[in-house]
Parts: sequence; C-alpha cells; structure tokens
Amino acid sequence: LRIFESNIHLIFGTSMHEVLQTYLEVMYNDSIKNADVLNLEEMLRDKLIEQFNIAKENDGKEPCTKEDLQEFFQDGCDIIDFFKKKRGDYFQKRNYELVGCEVPIDVGYLDIVLKHIPTDTITIFDIKTSTRGWNKWQKADKNKTQQLLLYKQFYSKQYNHPIENIDVEYFIVKRKLWENTDFPQKRVQKFIPASGTVSMNKVNNGLNKFLDEAFTEDGEKKDDMVATPSKKACKWCEFRKTEYCHDAV
Repeated sequence: LRIFESNIHLIFGTSMHEVLQTYLEVMYNDSIKNADVLNLEEMLRDKLIEQFNIAKENDGKEPCTKEDLQEFFQDGCDIIDFFKKKRGDYFQKRNYELVGCEVPIDVGYLDIVLKHIPTDTITIFDIKTSTRGWNKWQKADKNKTQQLLLYKQFYSKQYNHPIENIDVEYFIVKRKLWENTDFPQKRVQKFIPASGTVSMNKVNNGLNKFLDEAFTEDGEKKDDMVATPSKKACKWCEFRKTEYCHDAV
C-alpha cells in the first residue's frame, strides 16, 4: 500500500556507497596511490546530481531542496576527507584481497566483501550513512543487525565458504559530529554484531517463525495475517489511524 518516494537521505546514501566502493576497488585492484588521487569530491557531486535527477523523474517532483543537496554534499566531503586520512585504520591492503563490491547473493547484493588471505576469512561490510552514528538502541535493533547475519548465512551456502570463517561488520559514516564534546570524534563508526552460533540460531528461528505465520505451505500470504508492530513503530506509521490500521493508537 505504501507509495515509495525518494528523499535526500536515500540519494546521499546511494551516492556515498558508490564513492567509497570506487575508492576501495581502485585501492585493492590497482594501488593505494592511485586511489588517493581520485577526485572523490567531484565524483560525489556528480552522483548526487545523478540520483537527484533520477528521483525527480521517477517521482514527478524534486526529492529535496537545492539547499539540502548542498548541505549533504559538504557533509560528504567531510566524510571523504576523514576516510582518506584514516583509511588505514579501517582497510588495509597487505594480506587482503577484495572479493568485490555489490557482490550478488540470492536475496540482493553485499556492499563490500573482503578476504584475509592467510586465514581464508571473509568479512562482509555493510555501509550505512547516518546523521550522527548509531546509538545503543539502534545497535540493539534486531531489524538492523539480523540483516547481516542472514547475509552471512546466504553467502556461506551460495559460495561454499565455511560459515565459521565469515565475519560481518557495519561501516557507518556520520554526516554530523556532536558539538561541545570533551572527546575526539570520528566520521566513521564500526559496529560488529554478535554472529556466533547462538545468534545465527535466533535469526533463523525468527525468520522461520515469520514464514510459518505469514505464508501457507504453497507460499501464498495468509489472509488472517495481522502485523504486530511495536508502539514506537506505530507512532511514525503513515497508515496510523486509517482504515488500514488494525490497532489505532
């Protein structure tokens, strides 16, 4: 029922993904030197304009103001500046190889897949753009963290790689920094969710429970399926207190 419309956050997220992925592709497949001389700021500007025009054509209206576009572009330049200066803290070339960016799996694409050659360990990175990073509630949100756990499982089966040799990590880039703080801040936040056997069993059980409750054995959606979102989720729902709402609050 929901009508999808783009916005500046989606435009920025898509553009920043492509910029960072391009840098890493050149870094691993060519050289760090050549990656460092890439004009990432110009690339980001071009990607933002490209995504803006695509969204405008698809939605029939401008997805954001020109002022928003300029602000997000400057935020992106600040992220790029930090990333290039501190890249070695997050991505090293020695003993690593880039399996790929946008690596296909049956349910979608993986942002970055990196292999540590000596240990044959795969790390799946998911790039997230955020205003000021993830807080403790966002880190505890299973709808966020379980996504990568499922990716880990699907990658293992599809590419026949031992699941115990696959790590997952969220690579979160922050547009803004907190003001008036007494400690240094970084534009990049790393978050590694628990992905051991217990966590994998929980996500599998949750997925199977959803499939059993929502679909018949033939794969058809059950007519009596009723969503049970949290009260917090209801607060922001565009269908709240409408004819489509099963529990008006």
